[in-house]
Amino acid sequence: MTKIRNRGVLGLALGMSMAYGQSRDWELRASQAEKPAVLKTMETLVNMDSGTDDGKGLALVEAELVRRLKALGAEVEITAAPPSVGKVVVGRILGKGTAKIMLMIHYDTVFGVGEAGKRPFRVEGQRAYGPGVADAKGGLALILHAVGLLKAQGFDRYGELTLLFNPDEEKSSIGSREAIRKFAPQQDAVLIFEPPEAEKVIIATNGISFVNLQVKGLASHAGSAPEKGRNAAMELAFQVLQLGQLGDPVKGTTVNWTVMSSGDRSNIIPEAGRATADMRMSDLSEVERVQRDADRITQKKFMPENEVQVKVEYRRPPFQRNPQTEQLAKVANGLYGEIGKSLEPVAMRYGTDAGFAFTPNAAKPVVLDGLGVVGDRIHSSEEFVDTDSIAPRLYLTMRLIQQLSK
Repeated sequence: MTKIRNRGVLGLALGMSMAYGQSRDWELRASQAEKPAVLKTMETLVNMDSGTDDGKGLALVEAELVRRLKALGAEVEITAAPPSVGKVVVGRILGKGTAKIMLMIHYDTVFGVGEAGKRPFRVEGQRAYGPGVADAKGGLALILHAVGLLKAQGFDRYGELTLLFNPDEEKSSIGSREAIRKFAPQQDAVLIFEPPEAEKVIIATNGISFVNLQVKGLASHAGSAPEKGRNAAMELAFQVLQLGQLGDPVKGTTVNWTVMSSGDRSNIIPEAGRATADMRMSDLSEVERVQRDADRITQKKFMPENEVQVKVEYRRPPFQRNPQTEQLAKVANGLYGEIGKSLEPVAMRYGTDAGFAFTPNAAKPVVLDGLGVVGDRIHSSEEFVDTDSIAPRLYLTMRLIQQLSK
C-alpha cells in the first residue's frame, strides 16, 4: 500500500485490522435488541409516500428525519435542492476525536402518490415489504438507529458525524449533487447505505448518461399524399437501428434504447420523432466517445432531407474502482467476521450517489457503498428487505464508525 493510502483514518483502520477477534458483546446484543425498533422506523417511513416529484410526501419524510436527527443531538441544516421539490437534510454531531465520517442515503422513491396507502408496510416471515422499503428507507432507519445506539453507549471518539439525506437520487440527484460534493471532500470516509442484494458491499458503480435522439421530417396526409411527406417514424427507426451498437462490451459501456415516440394521429405522416437511450459507463471518457460515434453514424439518413440530432446528456459520474475503497471493504469484511459473517465486494452496473461523493485520484474521502439492509426486487411492487439482515448490518455500521474513529 502506498504512503498516501496509509495516511489518516483509513491507514489507522487498516493498522487495527489484525486485531479483529470475537464479536463486541455490547454491540452485538444491542443490535439484536434494536431490530423491532428499526422495523418500526421502517414502517413509519415506508408508509409516507416520497416519490421524487411528490413535494408533499417528501416534506413529511423530511420533517420526520429532522425530528429524529434532533433527538440524536444533531445540529440540523436544511437546504433547497432545485429543481428538486424536496430538500437536502444534513445532521452534524460533534465528537471528541478527529475523524470525519459521513453516512448518507436518499429518502425519495420511484413510486407515485398513493402507493404507500395501497401497499403499506408489512412483514411476512423474514421479509418486510412496502414501497421503498429497501431502496432506501431501510438505509435511513439503519443510519438513525446505528448512530442512536452509539450515542446510548456514550461513544464519541469521532471528530464529527455528518448524516446526509437527499430527496432526488432516483432522478440522478440533479438538485442535491452540489450538497454531496460540498460535504464529501471534508470527510475522511463516506459510507453509503444503498441496499445490496446479498451479503455484499459495493466498491464501484456505473455512471449514467442519456442519449437523446431527435428527428424532423415533413408532415403529409397518410392516405392521399404520403409521398409528399418525409416520415419521421421511419427515420427514427432507421437511426435507432444504426445506433444500436454504440456500447463497448470491452469497457463495460452499455447503450440501450428504451423510449421512442413519433406522431399523434394515424392519418398523418409524422413530422417529428424522438428517442432516448439509457447509457451506463465505468469510464468517463466514454461520454465523449459515444457522442463522436453517434454524430458520425447519423450522417447516414433514411431520407437525406430529414434533420437528425443526437445529444449525450451526462447525468451521473461513475464510482470508479480504487485501492482505498477496496481496502476499506477488507476492513468491513474483517469487522463482519467478528459475528461469523463475510462480505463480498462487488461492482454494480447501476449508478448511485457514490459517484458524487468519490473524487478520483484523491487521498480522501474513502467511499464505500452498499451498507444498507439486504433487499431485492428493487423498484417493483415486490420490493422487500430481509429482516434477518437488520441486526448484522447495525453491528457492521457501528463497528465501522468505531474503527474509523481510531
